[in-house]
Amino acid sequence: MNFKYSLLLFVLVLFASCQTSTTSDAGKVEEGMIKVAIFYPNEEGKTFDMDYYADKHMPMAASLFGDHLKAMSIDKGLTGATADLPASYVAIGYFFFADIATMQEQMGANGEKLRADVPNYTNIQPVLQVSEVQRPE
Repeated sequence: MNFKYSLLLFVLVLFASCQTSTTSDAGKVEEGMIKVAIFYPNEEGKTFDMDYYADKHMPMAASLFGDHLKAMSIDKGLTGATADLPASYVAIGYFFFADIATMQEQMGANGEKLRADVPNYTNIQPVLQVSEVQRPE
């Protein structure tokens, strides 16, 4: 395979790995919002059911959060830095809230129900990060 073809393939795979499945609320993401990212590390021997996550878990979360949830999206990991490397994360889920107080209230009120559903789609220990949106997509 020549270098140009390899580079083109890498760029296409990189762009594909950045694609997200978003709700129709994606346009509501604004600077200053709170973004909760739930990372699912790609570890040997671990499993992840993307269909369950996308069709049941995330809609359940949206229902629990109600109008407090401004947007959500899911990334499905495809590759690492090059096409021959595995993705660092099998999936990343995102929830967007208007402010930190709302996020803390909603995660506190619904976190136990959401955590109880995790074994239905994965045996991976999720890693959470809370961030403030600086430049909306």
